[in-house]
Amino acid sequence: MDDLLVPPANFAMVDHGVFRSGFPQKCNFGFLKTLKLQSIVYLSTEPYPKSNLEFMQSNGIRLFRFAMEGSTKSSAEIHREIIEEALKVILDEQNYPLLIHCRSGKHRTGCVVGCIRKMQRWCLLSIVEEYRQFAGAKARNCDERFIEFFDVSNLKKSSQPAICFRNTFNFI
Repeated sequence: MDDLLVPPANFAMVDHGVFRSGFPQKCNFGFLKTLKLQSIVYLSTEPYPKSNLEFMQSNGIRLFRFAMEGSTKSSAEIHREIIEEALKVILDEQNYPLLIHCRSGKHRTGCVVGCIRKMQRWCLLSIVEEYRQFAGAKARNCDERFIEFFDVSNLKKSSQPAICFRNTFNFI
């Protein structure tokens, strides 16, 4: 049983070298090792557990923490700046392979991934469908509106690496 690989809840590949999930538990460490992660983008105000920090240190993984409150209220203006800063880290291929996560991998992670999909020029219907797939019955209208109105032009081209997600981005 020790060699059983268990992915974190809501785990999925976003793009080459970029993954998403809920909060990794100790039982997920073996699986995470197989990803050869360089970085973790953590979207929460909650402290990172000591066991996770030790796992990261022993595997040479950098932690980028963005203090996003979990909320059912529309707090788009507060999250907009934080999400833009997180996207700068996520778009930098020097940080790959990279895992994006919050507590459950649904709302905060879903908003960030939704913004990535906008940058990839996915149609809004597909972006919302993916968000709902991970959020399940707890999909939030405020998150969907945030994604819909997120302006990708706010991310200046000068802050982007020359190649993003293996050329899957077409910037406006």
